[in-house]
Amino acid sequence: MNTKTDNEIGKNKGTFLKGVVVGDKMNKTIVVSVSRFVKHPLYGKFYKVSKKYKAHDEENKFKVGDQVEIEETKPISKDKKFKVVYK
Repeated sequence: MNTKTDNEIGKNKGTFLKGVVVGDKMNKTIVVSVSRFVKHPLYGKFYKVSKKYKAHDEENKFKVGDQVEIEETKPISKDKKFKVVYK
């Protein structure tokens, strides 16, 4: 019989992203800016692309400028589909 733990079954199968908190004015919600480098298809130069995600912060402990890691979860609200894992 093959037994697997929760992590192996796929319980934590969501995406993990690292970014910087850029907004904390909402209750239990922070805005996280995630940057990545993309290679231009024709010229080959790398350039930075940023995207903002709203993430659930249950204790309101993260402030602007903090480095955080967020994890994809089931939708919490219309825009929130991530939660803060740790600092």
